[in-house]
Amino acid sequence: MDINIAPTKANLIKAKSLLEFSRSGFELLDKKRNVLIREMMDLMERVKDIQKRMADTFKEAFEALQVANVSMGVHELREIALSIPTREDFRILTRSVMGVEIPTVKYEETDLKAQYGFYRTNPAVDLAFIKFREVKYLIYEIAEIENSVYKLAIEIKKTQKRANALEKIQIPKYEEQVKYMEEILEEKEREDFFRLKRVKNLK
Repeated sequence: MDINIAPTKANLIKAKSLLEFSRSGFELLDKKRNVLIREMMDLMERVKDIQKRMADTFKEAFEALQVANVSMGVHELREIALSIPTREDFRILTRSVMGVEIPTVKYEETDLKAQYGFYRTNPAVDLAFIKFREVKYLIYEIAEIENSVYKLAIEIKKTQKRANALEKIQIPKYEEQVKYMEEILEEKEREDFFRLKRVKNLK
């Protein structure tokens, strides 16, 4: 409690206003924190599913690649891989969740077109090509989710810190100030009342 504050009606009104403002701020921060946590938990559920799909798809792709390596040779397979053009077929946008800008990876799964001649390959190469293409799209999704979770976790931590400061420090301080000034002013009002009553009795 700030014992140096003057117990005046003006200071009491100001302290009550600050107390109400702090309580409203805490409620808003608490709602924000809950929304952010809910959003993060939803993303965590998504990432579990994608991680499993990625593990299964990558296993299938790697197995197909091993078969292709054995059947065609590493050098020939490397030449085919280098002939496939690399391109960025995605865009990174953002969306706002309670003021937090989190990334959204936008992409379109284009029609499957082999970038190499079929006469040089075998079905194992085609399967590896298809599966690694699936892995690429899963990487887009998991990168979006992991970055979003990271940003949300940082904001949740900041929000929690601010909410704690209001709940544990600011609100109790203003509550004590209001209580202190109300008690002093009520006591002063009683003294003034009895003093006025004595004056009236003397008259």
